[in-house]
Amino acid sequence: MKVVLAESAGFCYGVKRAVSLAEETARQHGGAMLGSVIHNAHVIAELERLGMRLISSPEEAESGENVLIRSHGERLEVCQALEARGAVIVDATCPNVRRTQQLVSEAEREGRGVIIIGEANHPEVAAIASRCRNAMTCDSPEELEKAFQNRGFDTSMPLLAVAQTTCIRSIWEKCLNFLKKECTNLKVCDTICGATQKRQSEAAAIAAEADVMVVVGDRKSANTRHLTEICKEACSRVVQIETADELSPDVFFGCITAGLTAGASTPASIIKEVYATMTEEIKNETKAAEGESFEEMLEKSFKTLNTGDKVSGVVTAIGATEIQVDLGCKQAGYIPISELSADPDAKVEDIVHVGDEIETYIVRVNDVEGYATLSKKRLDAVKVWEDIEKAVEEKTILDGIVSEVNKGGIVVSVKGVRVFVPASQSGQPRDADLSSMVKQSVKLRITEVNRARRRVVGSIRSVLSEARAAAQAEVWNNIEVGKHYNGTVKSMTSYGVFVDIGGVDGMVHISELSWSRIKHPSEVVKMGAHLDVYVVSFDAEKRKISLGVKDRTQNPWDVFMKTYQVGDVAKVRIVKLMTFGAFAEVVPGVDGLIHISQIADRRIEKPGDVLSEGETVEAKITAVDEEKQKISLSIRAILTPAADDEAEDEE
Repeated sequence: MKVVLAESAGFCYGVKRAVSLAEETARQHGGAMLGSVIHNAHVIAELERLGMRLISSPEEAESGENVLIRSHGERLEVCQALEARGAVIVDATCPNVRRTQQLVSEAEREGRGVIIIGEANHPEVAAIASRCRNAMTCDSPEELEKAFQNRGFDTSMPLLAVAQTTCIRSIWEKCLNFLKKECTNLKVCDTICGATQKRQSEAAAIAAEADVMVVVGDRKSANTRHLTEICKEACSRVVQIETADELSPDVFFGCITAGLTAGASTPASIIKEVYATMTEEIKNETKAAEGESFEEMLEKSFKTLNTGDKVSGVVTAIGATEIQVDLGCKQAGYIPISELSADPDAKVEDIVHVGDEIETYIVRVNDVEGYATLSKKRLDAVKVWEDIEKAVEEKTILDGIVSEVNKGGIVVSVKGVRVFVPASQSGQPRDADLSSMVKQSVKLRITEVNRARRRVVGSIRSVLSEARAAAQAEVWNNIEVGKHYNGTVKSMTSYGVFVDIGGVDGMVHISELSWSRIKHPSEVVKMGAHLDVYVVSFDAEKRKISLGVKDRTQNPWDVFMKTYQVGDVAKVRIVKLMTFGAFAEVVPGVDGLIHISQIADRRIEKPGDVLSEGETVEAKITAVDEEKQKISLSIRAILTPAADDEAEDEE
């Protein structure tokens, strides 16, 4: 028979912390436990043997006596009663439960009602509900829906939804779906313990593969009861026991694979005893492919933390000021928001999420309070220096943000490390205003590192040069006549503009900019403008490219012939004055001639006496030569219609 043991079976860090505080209190001064510290009779009996007496109400506490608050927490009025009697409170409340209590207290101050998804009679839920005056507890979606119907809720009232830390996730999610549909002012805080969720998911996975599933834990424990319910959904044969003595050989008849898990209040010694009963080959069992014995696996859960150590854990909760991390030991881990990232603009939700595995550095260990202060930022800083030193050797390109301008160049922040980039390596023209680069994202290569002096020098120009060379090669390798590019106007002359088409400049002649007659490119384009250009011709050896902008599919003469005919009057724009007359644009790209004799109804010395370039006038189309694509126009024919025939004779 193969026995599969759940890695997360047994004490969670909240229970470990509570038991550790109780043992420490017993050894130092002795005291009382207000209710069972955890749901396990064997642990409670051992604590009583060490000198901790069990009491059931504040009235039984003596003045000056140490009174331990259990891991489930205690109702607010009970804590106040203990203080009134002069008792010294030793708070062993699970950090996850304490966080939920704080959320509910905040909701009370904000005027929000509270909905707790959990067992109303459970000590943890009772303690949470006591932190506000308007709390409702439901342990299933059906009960929640019924409560809404019976109480006639105002669905617009502000509400906070939280969960018992051991709540089954599927129940929580179903309740949330209902609340989100019904409530318009709902605040949701997922307070299910990350360790609990991991334990439940792992138990479900093992149960799905096992012929029989054994769940170890106190029958009063909600955590253990929920594990049993989850296992029954995936396995037809599930047994819940408190000790190995309750196991019957008949349970494993015909069994090939047996699964074993335990509630959060089950000591390692009991799990080991159950495991030994289930199989005689316990010493030869290994965890995965790591060769880790069962004893090592259990002892690992009691590992100690030391300042300066590098540790890994699982994010179990994210608060306004800190992130809670399960380190797999008796101390809870907390990362202050200020120690999460060196980037002041970074958002917590972009860095970590509940359930993520995270590597951190231990800043301080507080064994008395049962927690360790962690820092991801400091560990990242060490890694960044290692990455930067490696980047010099491998000539890696790094990303950074320009943070400031100083004498001689700019400073770029690369994962929190200041990198100096000389002005000559900034990629900007000489004497350019480097302040315009502040807050810009840049790519650079590290050229020099002195870790002892914390000096790092980099170059943006080298990266830009390589990128431009690669882009140029790409253009020349794929260029062909007629190919279109989205280009940017880089410079302008009287005869045309130079356009960057991806690292390579091509020239658009003034005649290719527009079908209309223009005197300067600035009439139709501006510096920095984006243009859709196409290749007219190119010379790869001389590295020259001629570009066009005009849409050659639209022939201006065809447009004119479709729009006008002889005898029509058109609004035309005077584009050029000559001694013998004036040329006028009829449609963009098509000009007609107004002979000097047809400009006015009187004799004039020169066209400029009546007309000026750029002026718009009305003129009559008197003749069209389709073969030579020439047009004759007359202003005089409009002024003196009777002279029209006379004008034609003169032509």
